[in-house]
Amino acid sequence: MSAATNKKLMQDIFAAAANPDPAARDRALFTASLADDARWVVTGQYSWSRAFAGKESILNDLHGHVRSRLADRTRTIAHRFIAEGDVVVVEAKGDNVTCEGARYDNDYCLVFRLEDGKIKEIREYCDSVLTEKALGPYPQAAVRTAS
Repeated sequence: MSAATNKKLMQDIFAAAANPDPAARDRALFTASLADDARWVVTGQYSWSRAFAGKESILNDLHGHVRSRLADRTRTIAHRFIAEGDVVVVEAKGDNVTCEGARYDNDYCLVFRLEDGKIKEIREYCDSVLTEKALGPYPQAAVRTAS
């Protein structure tokens, strides 16, 4: 796939998931575009830092835990896409509220590596202090398939 095609896919994924109308937000394209053997690497040196290996772990262990800590209708709004070859870099900002009512509007730099139209790897860079302050430490027991 070309850099332009990969960039367009990521733009479509973020646009669907960040729709201003909460009832119209759709994460199905992201899920469909995630390779079964994808890896999501949360960078850094804090409790969330780890690799979530496989689509099931990404959707359940990472996203499932995040959703359990946030109020309904969460979203991440992308504002820059940079593509080169099989890599698309996305700068984004969260628009979220925790279950306790605190804002969780982290800034993200997400580096996606795609292969044949599927997301194979995501490297997440964000404010780790804000993540642990708003969402708490990542629970060790929740990880099924991480390396």
